[in-house]
Amino acid sequence: MTAAALRAVRAVVFDTDGVITDSARVHAAAWKAAFDVCLREHPPEEPVCRRPFDAEADYLRYVDGKSHLDGAASFLASRGLRLAEAAVAEVAAHKERLFTERLRDGEIGAYPGTVRLLRALHGDGVPLAAASASRHARELLTRSGVLDLFDALVDGAEAARLRLPGKPDPALFLEAARRLGPPPVRTAVVEDALAGVEAGRRGGFGLVIGVDRTARPATRDALLRHGAHLVVRDLTELLVEAAEGGSP
Repeated sequence: MTAAALRAVRAVVFDTDGVITDSARVHAAAWKAAFDVCLREHPPEEPVCRRPFDAEADYLRYVDGKSHLDGAASFLASRGLRLAEAAVAEVAAHKERLFTERLRDGEIGAYPGTVRLLRALHGDGVPLAAASASRHARELLTRSGVLDLFDALVDGAEAARLRLPGKPDPALFLEAARRLGPPPVRTAVVEDALAGVEAGRRGGFGLVIGVDRTARPATRDALLRHGAHLVVRDLTELLVEAAEGGSP
């Protein structure tokens, strides 16, 4: 049974990386490798800007939830680098190659707590969508065995085809909600990225749930500041036992 927070909504849109699948860590590692090479090849003038990419703090602040090009440009700008578009694109392409290699080499599964919530919502007949800036979302969901729980998927390939702007613009989530039917005000967004929760709030979604798997107060506070109505560490917190709940 779902908790009271979800009982007022008629549909739910889930981000993919870090919310459904344990793939955010692989994205972060690939970004770190690509950025560290770039910083060695283009060392910033200011010594304070030469520090390597932090796979936790910098990933969450600059690239998580954004398109490859937007994420690459955002981080490089934070280090004082204003590279040509072609150079930024090469950093993003390098990251993509690294992620693809690691995706093929290892297993990336779905979070058990997320799977439990998805099955509960699916069982209750709640329309569900997965949304992601990544072109790998369909493969990740298929490999994790959860693709059939979703009524709609809007991934990076679809976003490019429709020319949807990246987060924090809400276009990706709004397109996912449109495919489900209920209006945004009756739809929840579940997201772990700062840009994503901001997109949910900008899109007028009735409930924006932030997921903080770091369990750090600073991360929770940042998610709330960017637009989350509530923050959970694991999506099992959105479930209640039958003995406690009553009718969902």
